[in-house]
Amino acid sequence: MNALRTGDVVEVRSEAEILRTLDAEGKLDGLPFMPEMLSFCGQRYRVRGRAHKACDTIDWQQFRRMESAVHLEELRCDGSAHGGCQAGCLLFWKEAWLRPVAQQEGERTPETGAAGASREALTAATQIGTNEAGQTLFSCQATQLTNASKGLLPWWEPSQYVQDVASGNSTVFRVVRALLVGLFNRFQRANARFFPRFCVIRGCKRYPFIEGTAASGSTPTGSLDLQPGEIVEIKSREEIFATLDGDDKTQGLRFDGEMLKYCGRRARVLRRMENIIDEKTGRMLRIRRDCVILDGVICAGDYHRSCPRAIYPYWREAWLRRVEDRA
Repeated sequence: MNALRTGDVVEVRSEAEILRTLDAEGKLDGLPFMPEMLSFCGQRYRVRGRAHKACDTIDWQQFRRMESAVHLEELRCDGSAHGGCQAGCLLFWKEAWLRPVAQQEGERTPETGAAGASREALTAATQIGTNEAGQTLFSCQATQLTNASKGLLPWWEPSQYVQDVASGNSTVFRVVRALLVGLFNRFQRANARFFPRFCVIRGCKRYPFIEGTAASGSTPTGSLDLQPGEIVEIKSREEIFATLDGDDKTQGLRFDGEMLKYCGRRARVLRRMENIIDEKTGRMLRIRRDCVILDGVICAGDYHRSCPRAIYPYWREAWLRRVEDRA
């Protein structure tokens, strides 16, 4: 099958076809096919982006190399088989699990699995035991990203940028901008490390520049008690900066540069965030302070090498204001 591109229409293969591609642990090339994905079998979707690389949210070593995988439209994990995790990660789909709609009927499914898997095996693979505190440890595509990838993808490797454009994931302008931003931030980091006395550009901060002005320990703690469906307006950057401490955090939650583009815009609350799986340990984390995600508000990878994962940023209510919905 020719490599899929952004915009291609595909059909998710049947459950039986996909199970035959999996090993006994429900994986293909280390990537789990999760129970949450079964409901999409037999349906058609458009390719959202080619998943040839993924930002490393386990060891935070920039990017990892992926092979033969894509993301489909807004098909996200609902966490139903993973303890109710609310992260809403964009799912990875191996090309062996998909059929281009233009492909001739009757073409055989690639039988790449060692022994095949069962529906029961998929469910059993979502939990890998307990830790010393007796907490359940979960396994999902996000926690298995290291095993499912083919090693680190260094920033200087040009093929990734060629794929960004050739696959339709990004434009030449966005790729060049992201590369220049990356080079500038590497310069800033090196300058801060070796020549800290000569940090003449914004104190060697990364671009885009975020400058918290709140004193440490004095960031806002008030809550709006926002509920799903409510309309909010994201505050201006100046208002948000006033809530951030020197580490660009409000009550321990960091405001990321990818979120700046949404300042001043309005969005609908998708859900309150209370439970997310720690991708490094597999442990379920409980978010005790106010935190929400907004419908359609995602990390676009503008400053992260055009990462296609489209992760939901988390928002403190101190960064938002409630808007009466008059629609």
